[in-house]
Amino acid sequence: MKRKVHTIAALALGAAALFAGFSAGAHADANVQQVFSKLLPNVPGKAMSAVVVNYAPGGKSGAHHHAGSVFAYVLSGAIRSQVSGEGEAKVYKAGEFFFEPPGSSHLVSENASATEPASLIAIFVADDGAALTEPGAAK
Repeated sequence: MKRKVHTIAALALGAAALFAGFSAGAHADANVQQVFSKLLPNVPGKAMSAVVVNYAPGGKSGAHHHAGSVFAYVLSGAIRSQVSGEGEAKVYKAGEFFFEPPGSSHLVSENASATEPASLIAIFVADDGAALTEPGAAK
């Protein structure tokens, strides 16, 4: 039991320290929790991070962009997403994923339902210490 408490405390402290990589303005209408971040020893200067994004019914994020590459997997519900250069907005259901290439802008990111919550996990591969999410289109 003592080890479990220490593990949970370490994860919570790590997530709190790493959450600084996110801009509140980019996901003002979503609950975003960083759950993992680790330097990649075989890719010097890069880190892999994971965040869970929970949208309430009808919830959405404003246009934003991310550092590095992002792989998003829908955990529950349905997410409407549009990434610059990838065509029109598409609805992704639980069990489906999408990719955001480096330098792209996430133009639409929202819960596709007005009545049910939705969530996704986003896996980032980016420069160590980079701000993972910033509001507005990529420059």
